Amino acid sequence: MRVVNMLNAKSNLSKLVDAVESGAEREIVIARAGRPAVRIVPLAAKKPVRIGIADGRYKVPQTLEEFDAGNAEIAELFENSKIFPDDMLSEAHIGKILKDAVRRHGGK
Repeated sequence: MRVVNMLNAKSNLSKLVDAVESGAEREIVIARAGRPAVRIVPLAAKKPVRIGIADGRYKVPQTLEEFDAGNAEIAELFENSKIFPDDMLSEAHIGKILKDAVRRHGGK
C-alpha cells in the first residue's frame, strides 16, 4: 500500500490512477496532513452485456471441430446431387449452347 500526500496526489493523479488500473499498485492512500484520508482502488470489473434479439437462441461453435461438424453432409449434397443430368454438360451440349448464342446475336 502506497501513501502519497495531497499535493503529490493533485500533481500526479493520472499516474496514480494508471498504477491502480494496471495492477502495479493494489491501492493508493492519499493523506492530508499526514493522516490517511482516502483510498484509490480499482472498481470491480463489469460483466460484459450481450445485446441482440437472438441472444441465447443459437449455439456458437467453440472449437474448429464443432464449426466443421456439418461439412461432410454439405459436401455429400454437392458431390452427389442430381440437379443436372450427367449428359447435360457434355462437350457436344456446351458446343450447341454456344452456337445458338452466337446465332442469336448475329454471328454465323
